[in-house]
Amino acid sequence: MKKEIHPKNYRLVVFKDMSNETTFLTRSTALSKEKIKMDDGKEYPLIKLEISDTSHPFYTGKMKLVDSTGRVDKFMNRYKSHIDKKKIK
Repeated sequence: MKKEIHPKNYRLVVFKDMSNETTFLTRSTALSKEKIKMDDGKEYPLIKLEISDTSHPFYTGKMKLVDSTGRVDKFMNRYKSHIDKKKIK
């Protein structure tokens, strides 16, 4: 193994899944400007995630659309009449 290739500045960081508000604490070198206060009363850097193992369909077994920008709604509104016609046939 090569020596001196791994970062030395690991620290405790909170990752938060924004789709279901789940948080977990782990060590990371990821930089963050935001902080969050956890149950233990300490403040940790916060990294926001769009999706994690607690919300991803592969891990949960449930099909759930995670859409933070409204793209699915725009699509459904645009093609609603076409989709309704297919359902009737």
